Amino acid sequence: MVVFHFTTEDLALTRFAISPMWELMTGLRALRDPDRAALHLPWVRQALPIARELDLEGALAMTPPYGYMPDFVTPPPSGPLASFEEELDRVCRTPSAQVVADVECLIDDGRGGPALDAFLERPREEVERMCEALRELWELVLEPHWARLRAVLEEDVRYRARQLTEGGPARLFGDLHPRVAWRGDRIEISQPYEAEADLGGKGLLLMPSVFQVTRPASIISPPWQPTMIYPSRGIGLLWESAPAQGPEALVKLVGGTRARLLAALGSPRSTTDLARALELSPGGVSQHLSVLRDSGLVRGEREGRSVLYLRTELADSLLG
Repeated sequence: MVVFHFTTEDLALTRFAISPMWELMTGLRALRDPDRAALHLPWVRQALPIARELDLEGALAMTPPYGYMPDFVTPPPSGPLASFEEELDRVCRTPSAQVVADVECLIDDGRGGPALDAFLERPREEVERMCEALRELWELVLEPHWARLRAVLEEDVRYRARQLTEGGPARLFGDLHPRVAWRGDRIEISQPYEAEADLGGKGLLLMPSVFQVTRPASIISPPWQPTMIYPSRGIGLLWESAPAQGPEALVKLVGGTRARLLAALGSPRSTTDLARALELSPGGVSQHLSVLRDSGLVRGEREGRSVLYLRTELADSLLG
């Protein structure tokens, strides 16, 4: 279990962020072990042949399928939405001493090998080599989908911020993940190791993730910002493809209300959210969503007590 201890100041400084680098590295983990990433299999099938052609030896050594991953390859972002280039630059500029310390932790975790030995012997050169490969991997397999992934993550942040505003930390953390528990002055995260961390007036950084599917993760070691990464809402909607449908289904789409709904579904939203945003009745929204779903233009997935909807790539093309 990992425990973060809070003060009033820490609660005031708790914030959200999105990290393209975290998504790339955990996406690489999904490529290493597709059985652990069933929700992302359509993306894995597309990305895996590309990744096999790249020089990813160093990056693969840093991302075992499970367990510890060196923090320097996924530095907690300093702002709410850093660009990939900004985060990659931070990784490339990691001091050699920090690289060596993180790699030694990985070796202590039983992950030794020639690729990691090279980071100990030539940290600067190996980090630069790894960063070049990661830039190429990003451009080929993740950047084409980033707008869609970012929309899902941004909607999760909006939802969590609303939970915090309306119900305080008890509602926020009570709804975050079944493995996360709020105990009044601390958060307990069920993880396969023991650690405790006082936030020390830094607050906690909360990061939704589309590739961190099964359980939360945490970053607790200095000099990094204390961070908890948790599975985002709406992950199951990302790679849904539209079924083949004849013109008869598409004819039903004619109308301004359905066009407004499609425009609003660039990120996962519930019927209630849509009704409030578009000033429609929940019943009317539900009827329109049923038609859009039958036409292959939106997909729905139950998330707790709500059903979240997201437009499909076919709808993206039509709107474009």
